[in-house]
Amino acid sequence: MPDSSPDQHAAAQRAGQPAAPQTDQNAVQRATRRAARRDIDRRVAHLAIPALGALVAEPLFLVVDSAMVGHLGAGPLAGLAIASAILQTAVGLMVFLAYSTTPLVARRRGAGQMRGAVQAGIDGLWLALGIGILLALALWAGHLPAVALFGVDPAAAEAARTYLSISCLGLPAMLVVFAATGLLRGLQDTRTPLAVAGVGFAANALLNWLLIYGLGLGIAGSAWGTVIAQWGMVLVYLLVVRRHAARVGAGFLPHRDGLAQAGRSGWWLFIRTAGLRAALLLTVAAAASHGTVATAGYQVVFTIFSTAAFALDALAIAAQALVGDALGARDADRARFVLRRTVFWGLVCGGGIGLLLVTASPVLGRVFTGDEAVLAILPPALVVLGISLPLGGFVFVLDGVLMGAGDARYLAWTSLVNLAVYLPVLWAITAATPGPGAGSEGAGRTLALVALTAAFAIAFMLARAVTLGIRARGDRWVVLGA
Repeated sequence: MPDSSPDQHAAAQRAGQPAAPQTDQNAVQRATRRAARRDIDRRVAHLAIPALGALVAEPLFLVVDSAMVGHLGAGPLAGLAIASAILQTAVGLMVFLAYSTTPLVARRRGAGQMRGAVQAGIDGLWLALGIGILLALALWAGHLPAVALFGVDPAAAEAARTYLSISCLGLPAMLVVFAATGLLRGLQDTRTPLAVAGVGFAANALLNWLLIYGLGLGIAGSAWGTVIAQWGMVLVYLLVVRRHAARVGAGFLPHRDGLAQAGRSGWWLFIRTAGLRAALLLTVAAAASHGTVATAGYQVVFTIFSTAAFALDALAIAAQALVGDALGARDADRARFVLRRTVFWGLVCGGGIGLLLVTASPVLGRVFTGDEAVLAILPPALVVLGISLPLGGFVFVLDGVLMGAGDARYLAWTSLVNLAVYLPVLWAITAATPGPGAGSEGAGRTLALVALTAAFAIAFMLARAVTLGIRARGDRWVVLGA
């Protein structure tokens, strides 16, 4: 309701009519805005808090692997760094199975098409299974030359090959978990993924301990523990999805049109993710050029970054579901309000997590390794990482908003632009920092790790913040309807 102007107020008094109470109208508008903020914040929290638990549980699989394998020595930990980079690249390229499913389901839910929403998720499950089988076969065939590309020492290379060869068996399960999680997020159910991820994490930790130390399988035991836990999670998700399908009358077999739609929307997100994963892989390769200790140190830094990123991504998940639902319901104002509130909370939460990380930086490395050479180079890099996290929170939330809006094509093209901006920065840093055997060994390793952390967590994220921010300020992402 527009405010009464002073001229209107005076005119009403001269005419003997009651004047519109301008201050009362302002108070009503402020109260309305506060109520709207509280409503959006409650809905964000309702989705983000359970999503936080589920998202943190995912990288905690890697945290458990890193912590247990790290105590086997620097060689196995460096091998895990290489194997994880390859495996997470292969799996991460397929994250569109969740990110494309969520907005498809959310838009149909917002439009009141519950049967179509669940069916879109089921189509995504079948697509995930097919892609997972093909990806597992491809990685099995190519894991030897893939490890060789990193040029690490023989002990680390052997550990990487062992971990990868076993992990191929779990790839289809990982992708089905992605798609099932995307379906439930689109239905605004983040509690079930939290429960499944929590049980999966506990099973993974127990199996890893038993297989690595109890049976003495070393890094192979870590891989087998994760594979078994992932397939157990798939079984639980299938039971949950079957219940949803029965409730709304959706079929459990795939629909050709649904597969095609998921593939079209997912293709652009595949390109977007390829750009991100290329940046990650090239940063690991740059760390490997500085020797085993620097590579092991970067593995710890990246593991912590992944955990923080998944925690902040809980807000992005809430943004995806709420923006998709609002646009499906043709409510553009609500979609923009979700954008503003989630960006605010992204900055706040990024700052809070960053402060905790900076505070814990002197001792946090001991969770992951007992190698003194690795521990010596970690604290400065972790401080840099902590400082960067508010920027990361801004980036992750905007990424989620545009995914929820289905703006995948823009995300794809700008991902390539961001990579083109980052590559010269990474090359310059790698060329400027000393390699193994150059000058003071410890100082050189520390400088290299700090520089690589700053390159990825600040330079690359800043490029993403610019391209995402430009899009979010406009209206082209606001496309209404199911």
